[in-house]
Amino acid sequence: MLKPYFKTKFGILYCDDCEKILPELPKVDLLLTDPPYGIKVEGQRKSDGKAKGKRTNFGKTTWDNKIPNKNTFKLMLKSSENQIIFGGNYFVENLYSSPCWVVWNKRNGNSPFADCELAWTSFKSATRMFSFRWNGMLQEDMANKEKRFHVTQKPVKLFQNILSKYSKPGETILDCFGGSGTTALVCEKLNLNWIMIEREEKYCWIIKKRLKEPKQTEMFNGFGE
Repeated sequence: MLKPYFKTKFGILYCDDCEKILPELPKVDLLLTDPPYGIKVEGQRKSDGKAKGKRTNFGKTTWDNKIPNKNTFKLMLKSSENQIIFGGNYFVENLYSSPCWVVWNKRNGNSPFADCELAWTSFKSATRMFSFRWNGMLQEDMANKEKRFHVTQKPVKLFQNILSKYSKPGETILDCFGGSGTTALVCEKLNLNWIMIEREEKYCWIIKKRLKEPKQTEMFNGFGE
């Protein structure tokens, strides 16, 4: 029997490896997830020498040393009617040809970091671009800056725009690489049902904290009970 880590009115969080959890779940309407790209991302982003202010240190990481295995992708595709998978260009051998890619324009300006991130989708419509600045201390909405808890964290507003376009009220959204919980936070905002899986307990605790205390959590900068 599956043991939830945390539940809300709309969703449920599991703290385990998604390969163990996915076979036990009912099929959902949409998968929106951001798997490890296998690029060995560091816990602290390297500076280009131009950035101002102290860069956040997220600690040493090993989870991004390799991409998920082929079976994980089979389970993800089987678990959902449709899929949006960030980093799809890193996983082409595990996916199939699609006319619809989501392009996240990060509006980085003159920066050494990637101008865009690509998400593969199962939809048959045209490719779409979503713009949201997310470059270190610089964010699209500087008056309401998000606190960053995860080195590959995605902006809440970005996922809100994506889910507003690719989901419908009453649907269930699955994210099997939960990270800092962006997908769950957006689903709560949009009154969508959600299921989230995250292997690292550190991040499960952060997700729970963000969901329980969204305003207070922006001041949070630790991990514990």
